[in-house]
Amino acid sequence: MIEGGVALVVLGAVAAYAVQRRRRAAGARPPAGAPAPPGDHLRLGLLSTRRRFGAQLDAVLGRGPTELERVLPELEEALVAADVGVRTSAELVGRVRTRLAHGASGADIRRALQAEIEVLLGTEAEPVPRAHPWVVLVTGVNGVGKTTTIGKLAARHATAGRSVLVVAGDTFRAAAVEQLSVWAERTGATPVRQAAGANPSAVVFDGMRAALSRAVDVVLIDTAGRLHTRANLMDELRKVQRVIAREIPGAPHETLLVLDATTGQNAIAQARTFSEALGITGLVLTKLDGTARGGVAIAIREQTGIPIRYVGVGEGTDDLRPFDAREFSRALLDPEQAVGEPAQIA
Repeated sequence: MIEGGVALVVLGAVAAYAVQRRRRAAGARPPAGAPAPPGDHLRLGLLSTRRRFGAQLDAVLGRGPTELERVLPELEEALVAADVGVRTSAELVGRVRTRLAHGASGADIRRALQAEIEVLLGTEAEPVPRAHPWVVLVTGVNGVGKTTTIGKLAARHATAGRSVLVVAGDTFRAAAVEQLSVWAERTGATPVRQAAGANPSAVVFDGMRAALSRAVDVVLIDTAGRLHTRANLMDELRKVQRVIAREIPGAPHETLLVLDATTGQNAIAQARTFSEALGITGLVLTKLDGTARGGVAIAIREQTGIPIRYVGVGEGTDDLRPFDAREFSRALLDPEQAVGEPAQIA
């Protein structure tokens, strides 16, 4: 009986270990409905970048005492390969050099780099609506996820107990109008729309009037995707801004630029051009979960000075997260195994 009981215990432990290993290897998320610990979404979203960059860091830093002047050029190359950019990589390595003395260990260098990335990125608190209504204009090039971002922002505001109105200013794509209407229904937001091909400024005018008459808390305005190099299309956006400001003085209170992380360094050029034309107040970086080039977030922040407001790390409504520099730097560099990474079996 005793031997049989021991055997059952052993078999149970082996089965549990096998299940746990399969779950880790699959990189499974927490069960549906279960609250994820803080930072887990971002760690999962940065998994591709972390694996690529982490492998390079491990090769460069190794273990034990390290000769800084030998290692730092290799560290700079690893940062450039992670799409941090040449200029920003040099800046970070220079900061690490000033922090450390000769003979620093690989762990010391990793910690110093993590701290400097956190400082460079900075973190600004998620804006809380202070005006009534609080008007947010969302823009960007084609295919970056503007409409989906607006839907997720509507969900965030609705969860916070705010009434939301969404304006379908992308009148060039009927699918965008329909998509925004679906998000409005899902989140309880009020949609303002016109027929496909309508003048975007006219739709926005209607939206501002509706927001005032219904006394809503938050207005989120979608716009058509446009190449940042097309001056006439940028002029159209400026006209939309003027309509908003004329109807609601001081608005838009936020002008968010949505950037696709998979485009790498091209996102920096987009940020500069849109900011020059519209005065961008914050960035939304999407598709971090679909790229190994997540380091571009660091380059964008350092080279444009525009704060990153949100990051998109998945398709779920709660996968649009307020940006946190500490969480980002830890998700990228923390030597502890990231959530969802396959366990290393000795």
